[in-house]
Amino acid sequence: MTVGPGEAAGMAGAGNARGADREKRLAVLISGRGSNLKALIDACAEGRVKARIAVVISNRPDAPGLGHARDAGIPHEVIDHRHYADREAFDLALGDSLAAHEPDLVVLAGFMRVLTPGFVRRFEHRMVNIHPSLLPDFRGLDTHARALEAGVPHHGASVHFVTTELDGGPVIMQARVPVRPGDTPATLAARVQAEEHRLYPAAVGMLCSGRVHTTGNNIWCDGERLDHPLLLDPAPEVTKPCAGTTRS
Repeated sequence: MTVGPGEAAGMAGAGNARGADREKRLAVLISGRGSNLKALIDACAEGRVKARIAVVISNRPDAPGLGHARDAGIPHEVIDHRHYADREAFDLALGDSLAAHEPDLVVLAGFMRVLTPGFVRRFEHRMVNIHPSLLPDFRGLDTHARALEAGVPHHGASVHFVTTELDGGPVIMQARVPVRPGDTPATLAARVQAEEHRLYPAAVGMLCSGRVHTTGNNIWCDGERLDHPLLLDPAPEVTKPCAGTTRS
């Protein structure tokens, strides 16, 4: 299913029709620069995503992305994983902090921690991640170099629900980019990241509108089970943006 022309208004309308007009609360977890956080901040501020970021939490006190939260006046916290004896203790503290903000959706935006099963189950069906590959291909790290080594014609990014299987949860939406002759991991990464900044707000916008939800390993859109992830076409000359995207 491709998110095609003219669907932006329909997404919000469908959500309102199901009583989903309440502004949703997002909690965003970061570890680094926070470029996807900034894309989400802009999308919420401009009304392209019907949600409010209730809190930004970083596990690193020096994460540059915290500056985006400060500039936008968003509450932000640091929970330094180095201050905890093990992953379980850190995840318990992180989960308690998140729960205090009552998020409708937990958004991992470059959060470089492998989460414990207990934490994942605590926020099951309401936690999403963005991964720089067309899942299920190239789970884990170094995705751009691995895509080039494999000789694939297309690469991209995926937004998926988080499960106890690393990068293995149901995929909501993907953005594709062509692999060009002469690409390096750096040039390919730059093109993928540009699409991530469209993709994440689009997917989060659909979740907040109520059009998309999950039950178990199935994803539903407008009451129909999806057999394949939604697609965000990266070619502006052949498509119009869906809800949450930035191109016109």
